[in-house]
Parts: sequence; C-alpha cells; structure tokens
Amino acid sequence: MQKDLKALFGAHHGLDDRSIDALTQALARENLPGFDYIEFKQALGRLQELDMDEPTALRSAFATASTMGLTKEKLLKTAAHYDKVLKSEQAQFQQSLNRQMEQRVQAKQQEVEKMKQQVVEYRHQIQEFQQKIQKLEERIQQAQHTIDHAAEHIEDAKTRLLSTKASFDQALQSITNEIQRDIENISSYL
Repeated sequence: MQKDLKALFGAHHGLDDRSIDALTQALARENLPGFDYIEFKQALGRLQELDMDEPTALRSAFATASTMGLTKEKLLKTAAHYDKVLKSEQAQFQQSLNRQMEQRVQAKQQEVEKMKQQVVEYRHQIQEFQQKIQKLEERIQQAQHTIDHAAEHIEDAKTRLLSTKASFDQALQSITNEIQRDIENISSYL
C-alpha cells in the first residue's frame, strides 16, 4: 500500500522522498477499512492513466465504487479524514523540528554566548593577575576556537533543518492541494 500511495501522491517532481515517505506512511497507517477515498483515488489514478479526462474518470471511478457501497458523503468524509491525518503529521513534524532547532541551534548559541562571557571574564583576570596570563591565554584560545567553529556548525544545522522543513512543507502542500482539488471535483462532478 505504501508504494501505491507514494505513486499516487509523490509522483510530482521536486518533492522530497523522505517527506513523501513519512506522509504516505501516515496515510497508510490511518487507512480506513473498506473502499474509501484512498481506494477511490487509486481507481481514479488508473483511469487517468488511460488518458481519460478528469470529470469522466471521476464519474467512472465513482460509479464503480458506488457498487461497493461508497457514497459521495463517505468519499468526502474519508478524504477529510486523510486531510486531518496530514495535518496531524504536520503538527508532529513541527514539534520535532522545534525540538531539533532547540537542541542543535539554540543550545549551541547559548553555549557560544556562555563562552563569550567566559572570554570577557578571562580577560579581566589577566589584568588583575599578571602571573596567570599564560594559563588564561590558553583558555581564551580554546574558547575562541570553539566560538569560531560554532558559527559554521550552527549555520549548517540551521540550513539543513530549514531545508528539511521546506521540503516537508512543499510535499505537504502538494498532497493537501491534490486532496482539496479532489474534494472540489467530487463535489462538483458527483
């Protein structure tokens, strides 16, 4: 089922495979029993592969599905269910992203700020205690090394997380738009 869903919703160019996998796995996990929106969408996809125009494909798929007890109301209700599943995945993704940002970016920034404060304290100690200059200079160099490289690591982590978010958002928007379009078409043509 996962591969079928990936083909249904993930066949669009430029979408992130990891995001598509996560979203389609959620749809598969929450697949309702019986013939519903997902099975209707699969049947519709097969008809469209035959170069059938969309309204005719929608009507044909629905005509077949209605023999299995699918009603327009159930179709719309189950499409809304899957839209809700995606929104839940989006919320979970956002929570995870926030945790990762906190762990990988904000914690590093706090560490850098703490080290910057240490550097200032060390410089004051140097002025007050000339005999400790050598040891404190070594500590400053170590802290400065960490500070110098932390900006690169922070920016890299931030860039990767934002790229992952953009890929996820693009995949989510694409699938959500398609479901919404299907809901509109179902409402219009059936």
